[in-house]
Amino acid sequence: MLRVALLLIFGLLLARAVRQFLSGVVDGANGPARRSGPPARGVQMVRDPVCGTFVVPSRAVALGDVYFCSERCRDRYRERSA
Repeated sequence: MLRVALLLIFGLLLARAVRQFLSGVVDGANGPARRSGPPARGVQMVRDPVCGTFVVPSRAVALGDVYFCSERCRDRYRERSA
């Protein structure tokens, strides 16, 4: 019984590994992914006043003319300003 359970677990893990591998091959064949990687050269970045992270304004969380890397930093900024 234990041997059957171990074989079943191993089979599931192997099937998952093969599926992920094939998914990576298909993604690679479709060309480069369009992810939010580094910005293009020459793009002006702004600094988050809470944590100091530099962010691209088009991807940032904005509060008026102030830009933040996340909603958490924006909320912390609001708490300080209140």
